[in-house]
Amino acid sequence: MLLLVLGNSFVALYVGWEGVGLASYLLIAFWYTRPAAATAAKKAFIMNRVGDVGLALAIFLMFTQLGTTSYAGVLGSVGLLAGGTVTAIGLLLLLGACGKSGQFPLQAWLPDAMEGPTPVSALIHAATMVTAGVYLIARSAPIFDAAPVAQTVVVVIGAITIMIGAIAGCAYDDIKKVLAWSTVSQIGYMFLAVGLGPIGYAAGIAHLLTHGFFKAGLFLGAGSVMHGMGDQTDMRRFGGLATKMKTTFVTFGLGYLALIGFPFLSGYWTKDAIIEAAFDRGGVSGYLLGGVAVLGAGLTAFYMTRLMLLTFFGKPRWEDGVHPHESPAVMTLPMVVLAVGSVAAGFVLVQLAPLADWLAPVFGEPEEAAAPAIPPLVVSVLVTVVVALGALTAWVFVGRREVPTTAPARVSLPVRAARNALYADRVNEAVFMRPGMWLTRALLWVDDRGVDGVVNGIGTGLGGSSSRLGRAQTGFVRSYALGMLGGAVLVAGALLAVTAG
Repeated sequence: MLLLVLGNSFVALYVGWEGVGLASYLLIAFWYTRPAAATAAKKAFIMNRVGDVGLALAIFLMFTQLGTTSYAGVLGSVGLLAGGTVTAIGLLLLLGACGKSGQFPLQAWLPDAMEGPTPVSALIHAATMVTAGVYLIARSAPIFDAAPVAQTVVVVIGAITIMIGAIAGCAYDDIKKVLAWSTVSQIGYMFLAVGLGPIGYAAGIAHLLTHGFFKAGLFLGAGSVMHGMGDQTDMRRFGGLATKMKTTFVTFGLGYLALIGFPFLSGYWTKDAIIEAAFDRGGVSGYLLGGVAVLGAGLTAFYMTRLMLLTFFGKPRWEDGVHPHESPAVMTLPMVVLAVGSVAAGFVLVQLAPLADWLAPVFGEPEEAAAPAIPPLVVSVLVTVVVALGALTAWVFVGRREVPTTAPARVSLPVRAARNALYADRVNEAVFMRPGMWLTRALLWVDDRGVDGVVNGIGTGLGGSSSRLGRAQTGFVRSYALGMLGGAVLVAGALLAVTAG
């Protein structure tokens, strides 16, 4: 990660990029004897290779057009490139970012990555590696500023991913999978921000930093719950843990409040800034993007409140032999530190020491909308109301009812789709995997029956004919004399026939 962030060229970034990808693969497959872990690691590796091809092609294009891959050389010479070339570079960089950050259409690997150890999920699959795509786009700001089409695609990808992650998070019962889909959705907010241009770059990076605090804390909290519950991850088997694991409950609760954007906690400052920037885009697209961001905030409040209710409140639904207990200090102290960041990091980065001012040498001075489409106070109140409605809805449907320990099999079509992650794996299988297998089999058949068939056929034909001709070589003089006599008779007969004609 240090090489990725501190490198002074796109090639140095790429080396770090591949390094964290390798680390991700190896850590997902840490328990390599588990088929699910091995499969998840392979899935992550393959889907990331798709994105990495885009990043590599973008670097190749930079070098062929500008003769350099250094940040100063590339970003300072964007104006020398044709518009189509800049757009192509931007889209290829976006493909790389989507793969690493689990964004649509390469989002399916990230929830499966939860097969790795929980501290790994907290570190690289929530707070650092998976946000590298956001860093890449923000670091390449001049390229995207010069390519409006690529910038628009970034915004659309972010908006779509916000909804995919939020909808999927509403239906899962595995505590780590819910947090993983939340990560997908929150990175969607970051993509939305950096896709808005100068007004959103600092907001996206600020949300990246605050998200690192509260999401890492939430994952470590989930690990603490698993520790106390015998490695159980099914929230339907939890309940009533608030009194059994008080430190975990408090720290996890602060991370939950920061994530849903509770007023004056970290997520409130950074997520609201992104939503305001979306509305300030102006026109129909601005209201549409802002509306999607607000709806995503409401869904986030719903699934996270559902998680809190299923895990820490209600009647205990533990299996026999499970004895919930608080984790040791070596586990709870990092959660306390991250909980402090969950509370204060947003205020520090937005109000006390604005990150936008610190990043001014990179992105320029912070832009202020001349006339905001919607006043910031109105946006803040609107988001808070929607978040409250989402939390209330979760309480009505989960908190007031008896929670079955087994998920209902008969559910509505939207719930079934959400449980299947909106069928992302099936779409990838139908659109990419199966056609790829058919193409591979067709090429194998052509190679086997066509190319090899011709070569082997010629060899077989020559071998067979020479074998048959070899039988005429008997070694007897009388046989050869008879052959010569027969040939002479045929030649003489042919000559007589021609002469008579």
